[in-house]
Amino acid sequence: MFGSRSKEEKSPTDKVQLDLSKQPRDPEAPKGRPTPKRSEAQTQRRRASSSAPADRKEASKRQRDARRADLAKQREALASGDERYLPARDKGPVRRFVRDFVDSRFCIAEFFLPLAVVILVLSMVRVGSLQNIALLLWLGVIVLIVVDSIGLAFRMKKQLNERFPNEPKRGAVAYGLMRTLQMRRLRLPKPQVKRGERP
Repeated sequence: MFGSRSKEEKSPTDKVQLDLSKQPRDPEAPKGRPTPKRSEAQTQRRRASSSAPADRKEASKRQRDARRADLAKQREALASGDERYLPARDKGPVRRFVRDFVDSRFCIAEFFLPLAVVILVLSMVRVGSLQNIALLLWLGVIVLIVVDSIGLAFRMKKQLNERFPNEPKRGAVAYGLMRTLQMRRLRLPKPQVKRGERP
């Protein structure tokens, strides 16, 4: 019962005709390869562990570094317009066309922030007539922005349907309108076309 295995069991594995990849190996059977030395096994373990992080701190540090590298690539892409590293919301030919379509035009919405500052200053002056002028200016700017944005949205939809009939265009018009609210020099990705140059 506790005796050593018979000579037949210790014989080489070339006598065994079974396909080991398909059938489970008997725990009593020989494994068919020499046991590695301890030094070799430790070397293999060290190699495997050198690529994997040693602990949680190391793993989080590697993640931070990778995230930092990705963000740096994205910043460069936003400045240069390189499609490969742009964020997902800016990728694709449809989004590129929308950006070029907006950047090639003067939009009233892009002057919203400077005009808002001027109107705010006028409204803070303690002169009744200036405050009334500021209120009228405020209403006029809002109406002009709404009218300009509606016209731009219709033209953009028409161009998108003509140029990209089979591409998904969901959210493209809203993306373009949000871009009009930013001053041209502050837009990201940076404008790739000049004003008046049609995309």
